[in-house]
Amino acid sequence: MPRILLADDDVELCAMLKEFLASEGFDVDAAHDGASVLAATAQKDFDLVILDVMMPVMNGFDVLRQLRARQLTPVLMLTARDEDVDSIIGLELGADDYLAKPCNPRVLLARVRAVLRRSEPRGTADSGAPEVRRVGDLELHSGSRTVERDGRPVVMTSTEFSVLEVLLREAGRVVPKAELSEHALGRPLGRFDRSLDMHVSNLRHKLGPLPGGMERIKTVRGTGYQYVLP
Repeated sequence: MPRILLADDDVELCAMLKEFLASEGFDVDAAHDGASVLAATAQKDFDLVILDVMMPVMNGFDVLRQLRARQLTPVLMLTARDEDVDSIIGLELGADDYLAKPCNPRVLLARVRAVLRRSEPRGTADSGAPEVRRVGDLELHSGSRTVERDGRPVVMTSTEFSVLEVLLREAGRVVPKAELSEHALGRPLGRFDRSLDMHVSNLRHKLGPLPGGMERIKTVRGTGYQYVLP
């Protein structure tokens, strides 16, 4: 039973969502301020944190910064409606996905399941894909969901790993954004969705350029992204 921490200062909303998620097979704890979120994640291992931006004591962004400094638990941010900057900041800080409030519980459930699927280890038995994929100076391990560059580990979130996995599998080919969203995020690409752009930006920052200074992940305007073959 996947364990979820639901962090929102709206006690009634938390109670409603907790009951709904529990009915769908999840073990749900609740926290109503930022300090409580950090305390809970230090004491228990969660499969996912649903984290509201606006919380007392410590806001969701500060919580996410401290959380990412010590662990890579998947995080789904809840942002205010029409506040695009909140979603962008959350993704820059390492959130795996975001959803604007108020949201339909069924939509939230779909996002939760998609994020959890991305964080599951996958090996050769399930996917038929090679356990280790090597492209230039990168080595991607599907089973452990880890990445090494020149033999050194690169720390990344489960969503960043999923995006990179698709790009490496199609290295040298331009992957359309819609296809990348379906395969890496597990959902259709929204018209104003910036998630992929931010995850790719994070990957560029973490991986750096190719040896020799060439761009590693190329943006093909109006189409998608390409992992450049060395």
